[in-house]
Amino acid sequence: MDIILPVAGLGSRLRPQTWTKPKPLVSLAGKPILEHVLDRVLPLQPDRLVFITGYLGDQIEAWARDRYPDLDLAFIEQPEMRGQTDAIVRTREIVTGDALILFPDMLFEAEWGVLHDLIADAVMFTKEVADPSALGIAVVEQGRIVKLVEKPTEPISNLAVIGIYYIKRMPDLFAAIDEQMRRRIQLKNEYFIADAIQLMIDGGATVITAPVAEWEDCGSVENLLATNKWALDRMQPPPVETSGAVVLQPSIVASSAVIERSVVGPY
Repeated sequence: MDIILPVAGLGSRLRPQTWTKPKPLVSLAGKPILEHVLDRVLPLQPDRLVFITGYLGDQIEAWARDRYPDLDLAFIEQPEMRGQTDAIVRTREIVTGDALILFPDMLFEAEWGVLHDLIADAVMFTKEVADPSALGIAVVEQGRIVKLVEKPTEPISNLAVIGIYYIKRMPDLFAAIDEQMRRRIQLKNEYFIADAIQLMIDGGATVITAPVAEWEDCGSVENLLATNKWALDRMQPPPVETSGAVVLQPSIVASSAVIERSVVGPY
């Protein structure tokens, strides 16, 4: 299995941080958002990580090669921001089997057991949310997705698609993307994966959902701060060297830090 990571976006909602750093490398709870995401999927022992890069992509490649020197990594450029499936289809030449597609602008807790001995053609990981208007939503009947809507103006479901997709046969998705682009099925001049998977469903594919226990968005400054707190609440504080200092809990201080004559925390 390959893992596909579209990381080409500008991250405009996280400016000014993203003027000089790509969104996936923005720090959250002591390490890049992208590292948190990979921590959750590397136990699957993927054959390869495929990064689709664009804005400040050289930074992502340098970071990934330094952080994961023993993994098989591939980097493909998306020169124009034309949407999700415009990015994904660029992996066609190297991704020929199954793949897990992740948009790494969120933290999540998921169980991967659903992928074992899977009969369905695809799995979309989901979570019920109060306001799905900024997300894709899924309508499920008899255990199968029958309809997907990207960023609905009038939501017909509160089951949000959170940005994690498993595709058993990637050539099936590539064929759907080809049809999507031929028919110019777009939203605000961008191609979304929900529309391509809807074409798969319309063609007879079986697509099911799998719930995630936790999902925290990192796409805006407000959400990033909230997710940072969520992650810190779940961390075990490392030992810290102090000299005449007081660390008030809850606090997370890097183990490499030395604190002197200070009062730190709580966060």
